[in-house]
Amino acid sequence: MVRRRRAKIVATVGPASASPEMLKALFLAGVDTFRLNFSHGTQEDHATVHAAIRSLERELQSPIGILMDLQGPKIRVGTLRDNKITVRSGETIRFVRFGSEGDGSAIPLPHQEIFAALAPDDDLLIDDGRIRVRAKNLGNDFIEAEVIVGGTISNHKGVSLPGTILNLSPLTQKDRADLEFGLRLGVDWVGLSFVQKPSDVIEARALIGERAGLMAKIEKPAALERIDDIIQASDAIMVARGDLGVEIPPEDVPGRQKELVRACRLAVKPVIVATQMLDSMISAPTPTRAEASDVATAIYDGADAVMLSAESATGQYPCQAVEMMDRIIRSTEQHKMYRSIIEATQPNEEQTLPHAVAAAAADLASAIGAAAIVAYTSSGTTAARVARKRPKVRILATTTSIEVSRRLCLLWGTHSALSEHVQSYEEMVSRAIELAKREEFDAAGDTLVVVCGMPLGLGGTTNNLRVVSVS
Repeated sequence: MVRRRRAKIVATVGPASASPEMLKALFLAGVDTFRLNFSHGTQEDHATVHAAIRSLERELQSPIGILMDLQGPKIRVGTLRDNKITVRSGETIRFVRFGSEGDGSAIPLPHQEIFAALAPDDDLLIDDGRIRVRAKNLGNDFIEAEVIVGGTISNHKGVSLPGTILNLSPLTQKDRADLEFGLRLGVDWVGLSFVQKPSDVIEARALIGERAGLMAKIEKPAALERIDDIIQASDAIMVARGDLGVEIPPEDVPGRQKELVRACRLAVKPVIVATQMLDSMISAPTPTRAEASDVATAIYDGADAVMLSAESATGQYPCQAVEMMDRIIRSTEQHKMYRSIIEATQPNEEQTLPHAVAAAAADLASAIGAAAIVAYTSSGTTAARVARKRPKVRILATTTSIEVSRRLCLLWGTHSALSEHVQSYEEMVSRAIELAKREEFDAAGDTLVVVCGMPLGLGGTTNNLRVVSVS
């Protein structure tokens, strides 16, 4: 199915969207990749959804991406006396590792990593930042802290430490079990939560290998300090603005979003902008104007994809949310300001032959009004190099690998299609014309720009460019 837009849509599957009928409706409405959130649901639940998506893929003969999102380490307070306590600004409270009474003098915090890493004047944020406390007096098994912003703490509320790097693996025992389960199923992407440093990505890569793409979720301030190394170690990035916006000032989030999108374009890695994009559509059939503007901003930034979370997982209007996101993307990409903004934020190409050839293909196709850029790609790299340029012309990426075809469902401006391995240069040209006609790209013009690597089938080369006539 050829989308009439360049940016892609990721939708989270949950109780509101898990049925085969709803999955099909969401795909037809515009979803390119489905997200399975392993923070919720059982492995059996996710296996059922995975099977339904693959069945839909066979029915519609169109590749569909599946992203499994690992829960990651969750730091929470323990059980409190009377299930909750109220703390007030200016008072002193005490956290303890064990032996807790569950009141303000002994709030259970059963995480040794915090006690080992916290320093005086470090902040702890509780319940998505609604409560802020500052460490003052520290011991091996206690933390005395001043309440900066008070409120009510209830059982098992989350705790964030924005200024502290914890000696904590991003993969819990649950994550490791879920990861192996998802890889056996055949997911296309693995989302790694709470990445703090490049070694977190390397640790996950050792388990994943090449069985799926590795997507680092940027939601910790520590990750921003090593972001270039994290991007290089990853296959894609998710700008997880919800948790990131808890740990850095809200006014800094928009600028950080632009930095991350630009850095990913420079590194030729797909980037998703996520969290609360159409949040009001959880319970309303239309978004706020500010939410529509938020989605459009991500598109103007040049993001490869935008994501729905609770809107499609538990909301009352999952299909309407996807349709609305699709409409916003198409309207933004057709706006007279879009092209000038995208070109103004274009990162410089690397001075290498593969990048130069891909950039030349994009510029040439735009200049002559080609029907499409046909990118022969064995790993997805050639298509990604072309997409980095954000060309005016659509990209038809052809590959012999169904796994690569599914991963390309995240890549900006790219329509992926399976093709048999070609044996010669002449066959490559004729096959490109056949594919363009089959996928209905030839109606846009009478020429194609074909880009590939020679010898054929050797990943990452991107060294050949040709203009061919469709007729």
